[in-house]
Amino acid sequence: MPSPLLIDPALFDPAAIPAETRALNDEIVRRLNAEPTGLTVPEIRARRIAGIGAFPPAPKSPRAETITIDGPAGLIELRVIAPAKPRGVFFHIHGGGWSIGAPDQNDPLLESIADGAGLTCVSVKYRLGPEHPYPAGPDDCEAAALWLLREGPKRFGVEHFAIGGESAGGHLAVVTLLRLRDKHKLNPFSAAFLNYGCYDLGMTPSARNWGPEKLVLNTAAIVAFAKSFLPPGTNTFDPDVSPLYANLSGLPPALFSVGTRDALLDDSLFMAPRWLAAGSVADLAVYPGACHGFVSVPFRQRNEALKRIAEFSKRYV
Repeated sequence: MPSPLLIDPALFDPAAIPAETRALNDEIVRRLNAEPTGLTVPEIRARRIAGIGAFPPAPKSPRAETITIDGPAGLIELRVIAPAKPRGVFFHIHGGGWSIGAPDQNDPLLESIADGAGLTCVSVKYRLGPEHPYPAGPDDCEAAALWLLREGPKRFGVEHFAIGGESAGGHLAVVTLLRLRDKHKLNPFSAAFLNYGCYDLGMTPSARNWGPEKLVLNTAAIVAFAKSFLPPGTNTFDPDVSPLYANLSGLPPALFSVGTRDALLDDSLFMAPRWLAAGSVADLAVYPGACHGFVSVPFRQRNEALKRIAEFSKRYV
C-alpha cells in the first residue's frame, strides 16, 4: 500500500506556483518591507488588529459567542462559532508566535470550518508572551481542553472532538494532546488539523536557513517569537517545548497542511512522518508557493485547504 505521505516532487517546482499565489506573496513582502524596523510586541499586536501587517483585518462574525471558564491563573475566554447542525466540536488554538493574535481574529476561518466540517469551533484565548512566558500558554490550552471534554457534551450536544490550529497554534495543539495523554491518561480527540505548525523551537533547517525575506515569517522573526515565549535557558529539546522530539504514539489522525514558501516548511515535513512512524494516521497536504498563514487569506489555495480539512473531519470526527 503506498504511503499517504508520498510527496510529488512537482509540488516544489517553482513552475507549479499559481499566478494568484505569486501575486499574494509579492503583496505580503511589499507590505512587510514597508513596516518600521524594531517594532515591539505590543506595537505588532496593534498593527495586526488594524490590518497593517501581512494581512488585512478579519471581519468579526455576528454568529460568534464568547464564554469564560476558570483557568490556572484566572478566567479564560473561549470564542464559539457553531454550524446549524454540529457533528462535533473543533478545539481551535490560534497562531501568532505565542505573542500576538486572538480568537476573534480568525472568525472567517472558523466560520468556514464550522460550516464545511459541521463542527462547533471553540477557540481559546490563551496567555501570551512576553508578559506570560512558557508554560502559561500551554497551561491555559490544557485547562481549556479539559473543560471542553468535561462540559462539551452537555453544553454543545455532541460527543466527538477535534483539535488543531495554525503556526504556534499547531504547536500548542500537539503539546495539549501530549499533556492529555501523559498527565491525564486521556486520548479524547479523534482528529487533528495542524496548519504550518512550529514543532522544533530550536529551529528546523528551513527556518534557520530562510534568511531575511519577509514572507510573513523570516529567520529573525522566528528567533524573536521563540525568545518572547521561552524563558532564558529553556531546553528546546524538551518535548513539552518542541513536540517534534516527543513520543507520538497513541495520537489521533492528523492532517498537516503547509505551503512550499513557508519558513516552517520542514516542521511539517519532519513531523508528519514521525507521526506516521509512531503508528498514527498522518496525511500531508503541500501547497505550491503558499506562504505561512495562507489559510487566513481568501484565495483558491485556502479554499482547497479548507475543503481538505472538511473531508478529513468527516472521515475521522
